[in-house]
Amino acid sequence: MKIIESSKIKEKAYIEKLENGMEIIIIPKKDAIKKYIIWGTHFGSIDNHFIMPKTGEEVYIPDGVAHFLEHKMFEQPDGTNSLDTLMALGIDANAYTTNDHTAYLFECTDNFYEGLDELMNYVQHPYFTEENVEKEKGIIGQEIGMYDDDPGWRLYMNAMDCMYKENPIKIDIAGTVESIAKITPDVLYKCYSTFYNPSNMTMVVCGDFDPEKIINEIKNRLLPKENQGEIKRIYTGKEDGINKKLKEENMEVSNPIYLIGYKDEQNNSDNRNIVKKHIAIEIILNMAIGKSSKLYKKLYEEGIILGEPDFDYEFSNQYAHVIISGQSKNPKKIYESLTNQIKEFIEEGLDEEHFNRIKRKIYGDYAIEYNSVADIAKMFLADKMKGINSFDYMEEFNTVTKEYTEEVLKEVFNEEREILSIVNPKK
Repeated sequence: MKIIESSKIKEKAYIEKLENGMEIIIIPKKDAIKKYIIWGTHFGSIDNHFIMPKTGEEVYIPDGVAHFLEHKMFEQPDGTNSLDTLMALGIDANAYTTNDHTAYLFECTDNFYEGLDELMNYVQHPYFTEENVEKEKGIIGQEIGMYDDDPGWRLYMNAMDCMYKENPIKIDIAGTVESIAKITPDVLYKCYSTFYNPSNMTMVVCGDFDPEKIINEIKNRLLPKENQGEIKRIYTGKEDGINKKLKEENMEVSNPIYLIGYKDEQNNSDNRNIVKKHIAIEIILNMAIGKSSKLYKKLYEEGIILGEPDFDYEFSNQYAHVIISGQSKNPKKIYESLTNQIKEFIEEGLDEEHFNRIKRKIYGDYAIEYNSVADIAKMFLADKMKGINSFDYMEEFNTVTKEYTEEVLKEVFNEEREILSIVNPKK
């Protein structure tokens, strides 16, 4: 068992890679009341073209399979649903699919090992039939319709369409009604056998656990499966530039909502460099339009911005972009104001006092995440899927200087790669 430690926050993670290739990460939290477990597979909506490890067969799958498979995993041959079984134990259980992974999870105070039995049983025993797959198409079709009617989701997907031309990040995670119509039990079993092999999976556990004991409990519940090796995923090539600058849509919203995006270069560099870059981008965004920024105060006083915007840096080896979103009476005014603020930062440099103040705030935000077993476990899984050790964010923090952040500012916040997505109220 490998032990990694963050000297900054006095936390440890115990990591064991099993012979079958699966990685188990335990983050003990002594005296924590809650226990949290998340089991993820590196299979998301962008993984629609791949070569099967054992047969060498090249496979194209319909859009939405990873999400469809997640839905079907709970159904059991005896007619029960594992989600209902876990809820009946007083356990808060769920699952989700993202662009790059699918995860099954639960949180509880009691009945942890009963929950572990159920979790490891349903994830290792898929059950797909012609009948239950056809039934699910109707359910997911309704879900797709709900997403299509959701202004926030439309805003995000339109932004992806602005930034990318062919990249699979543009694929809706749930697919379309037309794409899921092509899903069969055979497609699901093929994807399950490829992507749900232990060598493609990671389990993270956080709570008041003895690391060796919980790892042995997990091993005892694992079915014997050999390590199948690496899955060769096939993606579109690197794209230069953006697809379009602006996309607007009219929907049922009380005020316009906006998303400003900056398309970045795909991340193929050293993982620690990605962590440093991510920290620098968070500092820049907070300085530019965070709640303590001059621009935010000005726009708020003028009644143009309606609350602090959300922002994030989303990245993998296949895509990378900054997103800033919120509500506004005049989204184009915010876009113009932010563009001018970024130009000013680039021309005049960052104010050192403001930089240091924001840097301290973000460090505090990172440290607070370690108070929650759920936040810790989800963070470790999501970072692992990107090849990152979550502790690196704390350990690399002091290496992010003002000078380095100014370099990132010039590199990432390029006006030629800036886009705007708007959802306006229907007239």
